[in-house]
Amino acid sequence: MKKTIIAAIIVAAVALPAVVYAAGPLFINTTINEAAPVAAGNEMMDKDGINVAGESKTLASIKFAGSFIGVGDGIHDAQGSAKVIPVREGSILRLEDFRSTNGPDLYMYLSSDKDATDFVNLGKLKANIGNQNYEIPEGTDLSKYGTVLIWCQQFSVLFGSAELVSS
Repeated sequence: MKKTIIAAIIVAAVALPAVVYAAGPLFINTTINEAAPVAAGNEMMDKDGINVAGESKTLASIKFAGSFIGVGDGIHDAQGSAKVIPVREGSILRLEDFRSTNGPDLYMYLSSDKDATDFVNLGKLKANIGNQNYEIPEGTDLSKYGTVLIWCQQFSVLFGSAELVSS
């Protein structure tokens, strides 16, 4: 009987932290609200996007756009829009009105498919709610990598995707 109790305590001591780590983020939301990129050639802006003369910034044009769709399993979900915006330094992937189920190890990918077999890693998801920007590496072929993925690296799980189409 004592061995059973000791074994149960050991299993609980190991399993409980693992469950909290994996499931905990599902109940915690993080929010960000980054400013939209400024149009290429608008060099007279300060760090807040305000023109030196006090005029408001001119937003860049949208090159590609798509809407997020969750995977439909009742757990992993993503909503909002993804836009590719050309800026002076290259291109930015912008998420607007974005909302995703949170997870333990979420990343932004530009991928050739929804299985993340061939992708460009844009970095960790900054927040699971809000407007956010990600630099697209120079030379990325958006005709090949035309699917935006919210991807959990640790468990290789798709949370949502957006197909980018020319605007």
